[in-house]
Amino acid sequence: MSSTVEDKLAIKECLYRYSLMVDGRRWDLREQVFSENGTIDYTSVGSGGKLGHHREMLEWLDATLKDWPLNLHVISNEIIEVDGDEARSTCCFTAPMARKHKDGRQTTITNSGYYRDRLVRTDDGWRIQHRDVDMTIQIFHGKH
Repeated sequence: MSSTVEDKLAIKECLYRYSLMVDGRRWDLREQVFSENGTIDYTSVGSGGKLGHHREMLEWLDATLKDWPLNLHVISNEIIEVDGDEARSTCCFTAPMARKHKDGRQTTITNSGYYRDRLVRTDDGWRIQHRDVDMTIQIFHGKH
């Protein structure tokens, strides 16, 4: 059994992998982020956000992000509590999204809030069992 420090580092890597997956549209990484039956609650983001199985929710996210090809998640302030083969995590996220216009200018939206996760230890490492997305700030920049 690994130590709590090793567990926390592995969980942080899972959180960061989510950002890499979304920003790079690397949907092949989802099995390295979510448990087989993992769920995501995107209801706080508006625009048709909903709760469901991670595969369905990531398909929704991919479609939603089509108009916003530039993304850059930043994860911070991670608080992780490990209890055997289960864990809880809360972290802040800032996720600016942008699209370029023909004149070179960009329109950006900066989304910020909290990810609140329940994680489980699997044979392949820590995976998110459920993610609540609590988007608390959304700022628009540039022409809409």
